[in-house]
Amino acid sequence: MKAMILAAGLGSRMRPLTDTLPKPLLQVGDRALIEYHICNLAAAGITEIVINHYHLGEKLEAALGDGSRYGVTIAYSRETVRLETAGGIVKALPLLGEEAFAVISADIWTDYNYTNLKSVDGENTLARLIMVKNPPHHQAGDFALTSEGRLTIAAEGADTGLTYSGISIMHPKLFAHLPEEPLALRPVLNKAIASNLIEAEMHDGLWFDIGTPERLLELDTYLREVLS
Repeated sequence: MKAMILAAGLGSRMRPLTDTLPKPLLQVGDRALIEYHICNLAAAGITEIVINHYHLGEKLEAALGDGSRYGVTIAYSRETVRLETAGGIVKALPLLGEEAFAVISADIWTDYNYTNLKSVDGENTLARLIMVKNPPHHQAGDFALTSEGRLTIAAEGADTGLTYSGISIMHPKLFAHLPEEPLALRPVLNKAIASNLIEAEMHDGLWFDIGTPERLLELDTYLREVLS
């Protein structure tokens, strides 16, 4: 299985930290955010990694190189216009092959074990999303999980909403016939959810969404306490 790490965001809410450094290279604990994902994927035996980038992408390539020092191979999908999540995946498909692949958001941190990622067949299931309980900054959630392990849209005002963790397995067929242009992931997921083609599972462990300098500091403090 290959993996794609999504690293093309602007990191606007992290400024001024991201004025001169792409968000995935921000340091927490003893390494950059994206390095945790690379090392954890390598530990799970997932060693072929595709990374997309846009903002200050040359610094990302300079820092990570070909991946050999992490025990992986890294290919880069360079975006000259910002394609958003689904558009970025569409552009990277030629590097990802014809089988299902892992998709990881670079701007999260989690203790989720990537060895637990299970492939999808591309017929009855086009993706499997890892869900987490709603964080304080997103209390309503977006999705719900059925007793059969299928993903649905959370009903407005319901207290059963869940948040997508930024970790998933996706099949290329989820993006079939989509153009290589700016496109968010949510409409793509919504269409597949309407056809009952998305599975999901809960992760009850640690998960941080690094969307603000305050959350970056919170994670850094936590990791330094763990590492000390």
